Amino acid sequence: MKTRLIVTTALALMTMSTFAQNNDGRIPAKGFAVFEEKGNFKPYEFTRHAVGDKDIQIEILYAGICHSDLHHVFADWGAEEYPMVPGHEIAGRVVAVGKNVTRFKVGDYAGIGCMIGSCRHCEACEHDLEQYCEEGAVMTYHGIDRFNGNEHTQGGYSDTYVVAEDFAIRIPENADITKVAPLLCAGITSYSPIMQAGVESGDKVGIAGFGGLGHMGVQYAVSLGAEVTVFDISEDKREDALRMGATHYVNVNNPDELKGLDRTFDFILSTIPAKYEPVMYLKMLKLDGQLGIVGLPAFRNMPLLSVAELVMPGARRKVFGSQIGGIKETQEMLDYSVEHNIYPEVEVIKADGAKIDDAYRNVLDGKVKFRYVIDMKTMK
Repeated sequence: MKTRLIVTTALALMTMSTFAQNNDGRIPAKGFAVFEEKGNFKPYEFTRHAVGDKDIQIEILYAGICHSDLHHVFADWGAEEYPMVPGHEIAGRVVAVGKNVTRFKVGDYAGIGCMIGSCRHCEACEHDLEQYCEEGAVMTYHGIDRFNGNEHTQGGYSDTYVVAEDFAIRIPENADITKVAPLLCAGITSYSPIMQAGVESGDKVGIAGFGGLGHMGVQYAVSLGAEVTVFDISEDKREDALRMGATHYVNVNNPDELKGLDRTFDFILSTIPAKYEPVMYLKMLKLDGQLGIVGLPAFRNMPLLSVAELVMPGARRKVFGSQIGGIKETQEMLDYSVEHNIYPEVEVIKADGAKIDDAYRNVLDGKVKFRYVIDMKTMK
């Protein structure tokens, strides 16, 4: 107990010197931002709001690079505000707590996912589905924080973040902290639809797209005892899929490998971030089978699924979309992942603008296996 007190006190003293407040109570922060659409990453200094009574401040240790970061940087989903500090896969350590905080103390590991606030009183929020808040969830970056002066939110490619404790995720001390950050988006985004579909042992499950989301989906489905088939567009990841427990791997660019798959799957999860033909996967479902869609391509490449396809080849099949998960389910996912040793496969890079630019190019070219994580401790 005495040792813990000494460590906690030391961390608190470090916090006071490393993350000093401005005269107005705001907290200086630094990170990497793009200043225009398709721009390069450059150092950027800004401020976070002060630590409120129910807030915690996190020193960011690691930040994952999600494909949706690229979509925002490149304005694939509509107009964006710049400068933009992306990043909604955040893992770090608590360095300050508000006076009414009960779930965290200085020194704890804590994470932040895709959202940092919601109304907390609409039907969705009352059912622990804050991502579907009727008044709009406050996103971790590229959002407007209506609870803190309508400031523009900036993300995790930075050294610190201030967040309400109710929207922070507890990270067990025994977790592999270098690999935790991507669980806060890639993990929950694949875990949630698998749970919604009720996947269980013996089910035949397809994972369409074997990137950051897909390789997490494989691990969760395998852990539940499902027989998993991976669909992707190249040979590069066949061995990886089988190593992670998949029973089959299908290269969709090889027509022979697609033969005999119609009406064979209980559930298919589509994580594909590019244009594709959803009806191909719809036809692969058994009666009452389910197609869960989490991949969201750029608007210019958005796939279509017509009503005719739902009524004819898709009759008695269910199609649903899923967006991340609520805070309660995200905590459940993280605890499950750590308990079952389910983590993303990551490549850790230094916190450097040129390194992040290179990582973005590799993500676009499909050359990453499977998630880049920025070591924010290396930022100069």
